[in-house]
Amino acid sequence: MSAPVRVAVLVSGRGSNMRTLAGAGGEAYQIALVASDKPEAAGLAWARAQGLATFALSPRGIGKPAYEAALDAALHDAGVEVIALAGYMRLLSDDFVARWRGRIINIHPSLLPKYKGLDTHARAIAAGDAVAGCSVHVVTEELDGGAVLGQAEVPIEAGDTPDTLAERVLAAEHRLYPGVLARFVRDGAWRKG
Repeated sequence: MSAPVRVAVLVSGRGSNMRTLAGAGGEAYQIALVASDKPEAAGLAWARAQGLATFALSPRGIGKPAYEAALDAALHDAGVEVIALAGYMRLLSDDFVARWRGRIINIHPSLLPKYKGLDTHARAIAAGDAVAGCSVHVVTEELDGGAVLGQAEVPIEAGDTPDTLAERVLAAEHRLYPGVLARFVRDGAWRKG
């Protein structure tokens, strides 16, 4: 059995998906770094309390290229092989995505290719959809446009608001993401990326 794949999880907030990933790696992957563009992110405090390595830097005042260079260096210093975005609300530059081609995945709160970008729950309700859900996909230069690796459907119920739907979709994300990440790292296709 080979060593677990070293994964970085990028967060911008409370890190609920990161927490789920951290508890589920098993023999497939281990969290080598939790990184954030928001030094005050609650997810970082939780990661530190668990003894996980962290990196925090705000791009404010230094610009995106300097921020991404520092992030890239931290990822390499931690021996990261795969990046999992988990509520990371910053768009990565095309250059950064190219450097990590095929090795970045993301969880998105819609059934892609529907509702790329923000406000996914409100858009699904407004469209009269019967189901919403979440998707894990490979990150490319196109916003929410990479290959879909897995999805979970969540029924839209009468009287749902974006907030009530978001709660149920988040629960589905927590069930979906760890298994998809484990399959992704075991498959090894990212090694050719």
